[in-house]
Amino acid sequence: MSRIGKKAVELPGGVSASLDGQTIEVKGPKGARSFTATDDVTITIEENSVQVDPRGKSKRARQQWGMSRTMIANLVTGVTEGFKKELEIQGVGYRAAMQGNVLKLNLGLSHDVEIEAPEGITITAPKQTVIIVEGINDQQVGEVAANIRAWRKPEPYKGKGIRYKGEFVFRKEGKKK
Repeated sequence: MSRIGKKAVELPGGVSASLDGQTIEVKGPKGARSFTATDDVTITIEENSVQVDPRGKSKRARQQWGMSRTMIANLVTGVTEGFKKELEIQGVGYRAAMQGNVLKLNLGLSHDVEIEAPEGITITAPKQTVIIVEGINDQQVGEVAANIRAWRKPEPYKGKGIRYKGEFVFRKEGKKK
């Protein structure tokens, strides 16, 4: 039994949901998002909540039950609060700056790295060592943040690189004489 799938997804004020077959569309103050569920689950919309139930007792139906409920909950969170990832830059000479819609990174490479913010994603650099990625799509926000981090992952000896805020980097001791 899915413990996640049993809970109904509450729709806060200002958020509306509409169902068209297996596709649910959620509209809120930050925008609109939709999700198409598989035929293994049944989605029903009551007054202020969305309920997801499995069709049958197969393993796939139970898997899709919890996953579909979580996807719908992410739609509601995205259109109300949005998603946010914060990155920190550590290292001498490493810095970030925004120029219009383009993030410019100086990461000790022979060239500056330029990353253009995709549609629906907002990238800001309030300080030279902090990057904030925001948007209504959790998957897209995570992917953009991961692509930025991939340019200079934190290394274990000096801890230099781009890391998520609060990420612990296991440090190694250097070579001994």
